[in-house]
Amino acid sequence: MFNTLKKRIKNEKGLSLVELLAVIVILAIVAAIAIPAIGNIVENSRYNGVKADAVNVLSGAQIYFTDNPEKADVTITALKTGGYLENAGSFEKNASTITITKATAGNKIVSATIEFSGTKKAVFTNATIPLINGDKQKGSAITDSWTVGNTVTNP
Repeated sequence: MFNTLKKRIKNEKGLSLVELLAVIVILAIVAAIAIPAIGNIVENSRYNGVKADAVNVLSGAQIYFTDNPEKADVTITALKTGGYLENAGSFEKNASTITITKATAGNKIVSATIEFSGTKKAVFTNATIPLINGDKQKGSAITDSWTVGNTVTNP
């Protein structure tokens, strides 16, 4: 009987404590790498969403200025009221205070601060579609910009 029990114990297959710990450590390393990467993907998608909203606003303003050549500027609220913009997206919160001006080099969002993720904000200053899309021409005289920065206060 003891011989049969010894044979069964020897035939038992399983993980030792060391093997189990090795698997746990490997999973922890993979999780430590994956979690920040996933966080960056989410943050980048929000960032790109704000850029897309800005391009939509400027495109709506382009149509507005084509229909109203005598106008020099317009607010997002006026674009929505006039049917030139259906949804301002992340610009909705400050729609009445954000002004788009007509310019020969492209319409500009004069000034806007848009919160898109907690304390992350997109700050638009004289931002045009090429500037938002990062299409600056080499050697161009463009001094306008749009940036993203960290602040702890809401706009």
